[in-house]
Amino acid sequence: MSYISMNSDLLIAGVDEAGRGPLAGSVVAAAVILDPANPVAGLADSKKLTEKKREALSIEIKASALAWSIASVTAEEVDSINILQATMKAMKQAIESLSIVPGHVQVDGNRCPDIALSVEAIVKGDAKVQAISAASILAKVERDRQMLSLHNEYPEYGFDRHKGYGTKQHMEALQQHGACPQHRKSFAPVKKLL
Repeated sequence: MSYISMNSDLLIAGVDEAGRGPLAGSVVAAAVILDPANPVAGLADSKKLTEKKREALSIEIKASALAWSIASVTAEEVDSINILQATMKAMKQAIESLSIVPGHVQVDGNRCPDIALSVEAIVKGDAKVQAISAASILAKVERDRQMLSLHNEYPEYGFDRHKGYGTKQHMEALQQHGACPQHRKSFAPVKKLL
């Protein structure tokens, strides 16, 4: 088996989050350094993929990426520091937890977390940059898993169907049952009920 040494200065980490908009659950971020010698076919913005396709790609990304990491910030923390700060914190934790230090970081969106690395924000990066697409898939799959586990704890809200987003069904459940500990109390629809 031949060993190829990689210059980590040339490696780019893609970063994205899932769960900024929902009324419940954590915000989840992922960072991925893809292996240029081992590309993953079919990468795209996670929102454009079926759940089944995301699950399959998530397994493939974890198996073939040079490094990947996932971090979450709880609903309680979202309430205490606000959703933007919570998103930046999750992204920073995901980047800093990578087993390889990348030479450059590309983040989906228009803001960058405060990190000691070369970093740039790319609007719609999850559709333009493979590593960001990969990160968006890992973050979405992990957040969906968290919401399914919340559903087992609080089945009355239907988290398995809407994943915490403010759907009609979710709003009706909130009206009927009030908020659970995993609801974001600082988000207007929840705040109104309290």
